[in-house]
Amino acid sequence: MTYILNIETATKNCSVSLAKDGKLIAWREVNTGSYSHAEQLHVFIAEIMEELALSFDSLNAIAVSKGPGSYTGLRIGVSTAKGLAFAQNIPLISVATLHTLALQATGDYNYIIPMLDARRMEVFTQVFDKNKQAISEITATIIGEDSFSKYLSKGKVLFLGDGAEKCKPVITHTNAFFVNDFFPSACAMHTLSYTKYLEKNIEDTAYFEPFYLKDFVGLKLKDRKKK
Repeated sequence: MTYILNIETATKNCSVSLAKDGKLIAWREVNTGSYSHAEQLHVFIAEIMEELALSFDSLNAIAVSKGPGSYTGLRIGVSTAKGLAFAQNIPLISVATLHTLALQATGDYNYIIPMLDARRMEVFTQVFDKNKQAISEITATIIGEDSFSKYLSKGKVLFLGDGAEKCKPVITHTNAFFVNDFFPSACAMHTLSYTKYLEKNIEDTAYFEPFYLKDFVGLKLKDRKKK
């Protein structure tokens, strides 16, 4: 039996799941509209382990959403995952955040484009085919009326995630469809993490860092005072 604990904190969704042999058996998830990961993450992990009457020694690997996403959210998730992997001396697995979002898509679409909200009209995004396999690189894209036109001209495109809402007034092609109330979730990580575990596709726990895509930019003190 293979038990993998999955952690997703790349967005406002704080999510933890446990999978047995690649099948989801328990989860906890909350999205309060703000970042509550520091308060909720360890509580969720403890609740799941207690619910299943499992000790941490039972875990075979820890999987974490690697980004892109919130700088602070990713740091919290990755530091927790690394701590558990170190403590139990088990593999650390990273899972692409946008892929877990794409896996939640339902319906008949030629392309699936998950979007995570960045600043202003920018999104973190990647293009997947109808089989939910990545066909483009992950990018930070500023959305305009011609964005993704080469995909829209070929068939139906589903834009999903918290970055999709602000794109709807701009991307008006008849082949464009939008679903904004989806977030990356640990409940969609288990198949990816289990496959990586079987392939021994693991990270160096000591040196692994989140995939931020863009450098963190903090507000200067005078800017914060204006808020």
